[in-house]
Amino acid sequence: MTTANNLLHEPLCVFAGIYLVKITRSEIAAQRISVILLVDQITNSVRNLHCFSHQKEANNTYNCENLGLTGVPDTLPNTTEFLEFGFNFLPTLENTTFTRLVDLIFLDLTRCQINWVHEDTFQNHHQLNTIVLTGNPLIFMAETSLNGPTSLQHLFLIQTGISNLEFIPSQNLENLESLYLGSNHISSIKFPENFPTQNLKVLDFQNNAIHYLSREDLRALEKTTNLSLNFNGNDIKGIEAGAFHSKIFQSLNFGGTLNLSVVLKGLQNSTTQSLWLGSYEDTDDEDLTSAMFDGLCEMSVESINLQKQYISDISSATFRCFTQLQELDLTANHLNELPSGIEGMKALKKLVLNVNIFDQLCQISAASFPSLLDLSIKGNKRKLDLGAGCLKKLENLQKLDLSHSDIEASDCCNLQLKNLSHLQYLNLSYNEPLGLQSQAFKECPRLEGLDLAFTRWYVKGPQSPFQNLHILQVLNLSHCLLDTSNQHLLTGLVDLRHLNLQGNHFQDGSISKTNLLQTLRSLEILILSSCDLLSIDKQAFQSLGKLSHVDLSYNNLMGNSIDALSHLQGIYLNMAANNIHVIPSHLLPTLTQQSTINLSHNPLDCTCSNIHFITWYKENLQKFEGSEDTKCANPPSLKGVKLSDVKLSCGITAMGIFFLVVFLFLIAILLIFSVKFLLRWKYQHI
Repeated sequence: MTTANNLLHEPLCVFAGIYLVKITRSEIAAQRISVILLVDQITNSVRNLHCFSHQKEANNTYNCENLGLTGVPDTLPNTTEFLEFGFNFLPTLENTTFTRLVDLIFLDLTRCQINWVHEDTFQNHHQLNTIVLTGNPLIFMAETSLNGPTSLQHLFLIQTGISNLEFIPSQNLENLESLYLGSNHISSIKFPENFPTQNLKVLDFQNNAIHYLSREDLRALEKTTNLSLNFNGNDIKGIEAGAFHSKIFQSLNFGGTLNLSVVLKGLQNSTTQSLWLGSYEDTDDEDLTSAMFDGLCEMSVESINLQKQYISDISSATFRCFTQLQELDLTANHLNELPSGIEGMKALKKLVLNVNIFDQLCQISAASFPSLLDLSIKGNKRKLDLGAGCLKKLENLQKLDLSHSDIEASDCCNLQLKNLSHLQYLNLSYNEPLGLQSQAFKECPRLEGLDLAFTRWYVKGPQSPFQNLHILQVLNLSHCLLDTSNQHLLTGLVDLRHLNLQGNHFQDGSISKTNLLQTLRSLEILILSSCDLLSIDKQAFQSLGKLSHVDLSYNNLMGNSIDALSHLQGIYLNMAANNIHVIPSHLLPTLTQQSTINLSHNPLDCTCSNIHFITWYKENLQKFEGSEDTKCANPPSLKGVKLSDVKLSCGITAMGIFFLVVFLFLIAILLIFSVKFLLRWKYQHI
């Protein structure tokens, strides 16, 4: 189901310089002509087209997108609450358009070629919470067009051709919390005098033509509290002094602005929790100087994002006004080191240094950030040397992400992670081969999550590298080319709840009775997909009594492998894309006691040899996901038919009964003649 939160992704794509659909005025005219011609060919029966009801949600959610509709289908229930009606043809909205759907809460009318929204269009929709008019070439909205809903909170007018805020009807917007006006032609954010802004929490002006912000423009926002204000992609060239004076914001976004000194100077005496000053791949880089950040000393801010900026004269003085920051994002800043001697940044809790060009971990000057809890150096563009004790001053660090950084170490990881005794999450995925010592993470006994996915590693000692991780709960070892024959590999993980072994291989394609999983008695989620498994011993998972989620998809398992789960109840079982042809009837009780099952993309037999399973499947459809792709493979006449649609007749046919009667009749005659022969022989020999 689409929600107001989901729709936030559309503006995010737009201000990243990516347009999924970019429509010019000439294109709109051409599209309208083609749509009109199409509609002329549609018969009246189109109004009875069936909309899709989301199966995983309540029946009051319907998707009628892209069906060529010109009105509400007669098949749509009156009780519909969430309606996705985008990409149809509704040039005019009137008070009769949706009058039958009085329970509407969410209405998405994206790209329906709407030009006119008349008076009292939503007068009967008192519960309507969200209206999406994205991508409609609006010409007119009546002042009372939004009257009716008692709690309209979210209004999307993205890409609607608006050039002036007076176009937006102001009646009945007292409860409005979010207003999205991205990708329009707005040059001034001055609202009409009576426009209700007091409850606004999100105001989005991204990708408009706003270049100057005056005190008069901002006066309408004086009553708002904790507002998220987005000017992304507008290239602000000037801000009147005092425009933001004493104003408090949740977040401010000036992404894509070339002259950041104008922004920082204009924000003097303001307060915001988050300040976004990043740039983009399709934006020309402009070198920043340390002096540009002097304006930060005159405002209160907790988090700053400087994505894809470049500070030409970076030094310890650059960070003079960063002392109150709690979060700092310097992604893709062309950094090969952070200067030593940075002072006063004891409040910093999160530091992001992704996609830079460090050679060694010690080059980040970790000692300058003693209170750091979260450090990310993901996607480093050079091979990153972990060094020795480079992070030892970060004794409070809880989260460390070093993934995608070409890290290679033959003797890991105690020396490299020295003094990180509070570390709870470590990501070393997508790196070069690592040699892990016995108790490789002895310096991090409080680890709760460890990700080594797609990093090949080998054990350098006789003991498990995880032996001291007694509270580790999540371990990702997918595609690590593990030695799964080592039964002691996972020893010590007494509290492990989630284990991902996807893409690893077991000897002879089989999980035997004695295996590396036996010590994981607390395990709840086990992922063994794409492991080329052929079979699983009946006792293989016997010690894993707490399992609630088992993923065995994309292997070559047969139906009898289900027997390994006979001791489990209420689990989610994914056996999609295996080699299951027939499921014997004695295994049906095992399936019956599970909560959700996926058998899609298996070559299932739809013959009488599988009749017991097919019958049981139809009786338990509510247990299955992927039913649309659970199809027959045999016999050829039923190939591709959904299992739920198969009808087999496996009893004795009329012809069979005829031959059976004939057979029994012949047997009876033979028996009679045999008795008569025996009796005659007996009398002849008296």
